Amino acid sequence: MSTDAPAPVTAQAYVERRRARILEALGRPAPTAGAGAKELSAEHLEYVRREGEELYVNELAWEELTDEESIPGGHLTEMVFPAFLAFVDGLLVERVPADALAPARPHPDGVEAILAMLGDRHAELSADVEKGADSQQVVYARAMTAQLIDLVLHRLYRVSQAEIERLEAQP
Repeated sequence: MSTDAPAPVTAQAYVERRRARILEALGRPAPTAGAGAKELSAEHLEYVRREGEELYVNELAWEELTDEESIPGGHLTEMVFPAFLAFVDGLLVERVPADALAPARPHPDGVEAILAMLGDRHAELSADVEKGADSQQVVYARAMTAQLIDLVLHRLYRVSQAEIERLEAQP
């Protein structure tokens, strides 16, 4: 992977384009999961970002070693990143059982920090491809990262399975 830092504007712009595409295609109001929740401190946001990045890197590295979730033409992104997606789901929990020891505390701002990290990763991988990286792993990693951004946005906006299928059917 490139040692050059991605341009933050480019990384964030990619995430915002994906967000706009999804929200426009939904054709309905799409408030974020956990809207109105208490925001995390800068220190906690950095912690969430680092934890998300560690899960992303570890699960991507495992897939590169094992190729377990490979299918013709790519990988099954949901299967490559199960712990990462469970972490995102945990940040968006809005209801807990009545006998839970603590109330639900969704953190959509934590998910936004993770989206920023994914945008950075996508920009890095795109720069590597543009510089002529010939590795199929880089190409697959970029494609899975793009899909992962969509999967995180689907969770953030509580997009139903039927809506996801409709989104994926669009060009």
